[in-house]
Amino acid sequence: MNEKTTLADKLRSGKPAITGWSFVAAPLVPELMARSGYEAVTVDLQHGMHDFASACESLPLIALAGAHRIVRIPVGDNAMAGRLADMGAECLIAPMINSRREAEDFARSVKYPPQGDRSWGPFRAAMLSGQTSEQYLKAANAQTLAMAMIETQDAIDALDEILAVPELDGVFVGPSDLSLSLSKGGALDPNGEGTANACGEIAQRAIAAGKLAGIFCLSADKADEAVRQGFRLINYGLDTIFLDHAARAALKEVEGLSGPD
Repeated sequence: MNEKTTLADKLRSGKPAITGWSFVAAPLVPELMARSGYEAVTVDLQHGMHDFASACESLPLIALAGAHRIVRIPVGDNAMAGRLADMGAECLIAPMINSRREAEDFARSVKYPPQGDRSWGPFRAAMLSGQTSEQYLKAANAQTLAMAMIETQDAIDALDEILAVPELDGVFVGPSDLSLSLSKGGALDPNGEGTANACGEIAQRAIAAGKLAGIFCLSADKADEAVRQGFRLINYGLDTIFLDHAARAALKEVEGLSGPD
């Protein structure tokens, strides 16, 4: 694609990319995250407030700010994956992938024949990448990433089969759901040792299979650990947390102010 360096090329070169994460369905918010210097911004349609319309508005603003465009789709909504690829998403993340069949169905929805069954209509995507339709078709399967979320014990048990799906570009770990699954609902412990060990194992198995590995991190320490484990797509930073922390910090600065007696 004609963008200076595509997200796919960067990740395959072995360099980590940091993505911010957007829950808030106001396109200005992911644009601001992109303008702050994030290499990529992920628009979340699973747990976030984004829908198809807000994602369509957000993706070109992220591109205009010079960042890469990632979308997490709702669980099982492969039709949405194809639509958002048409709207210019460079990477689609599918949550709760627990079997080879689920991984195949998802990955094929964002790849053109013969690798998949994506329908033709990427006019917005071609515009955002600065390409003609012919150029986009030649590059799209390699440059539009399909990443399956590994976040349950079932997914770990099926990981070798999932990683064997040729159309799948990588996996993305959700430590919170993974900790819930590993503890059988007993603990939400995304930063725990057992969860960290499982995440590291997933990354190494993905790398051994020639796949990319990504992960959601809630602290700088976990992001650093993730890079050392082999993850290359690293989420660090959530818009709702930024707003909460900034509001609290601002109020703390004026705490105790009083007017004239």
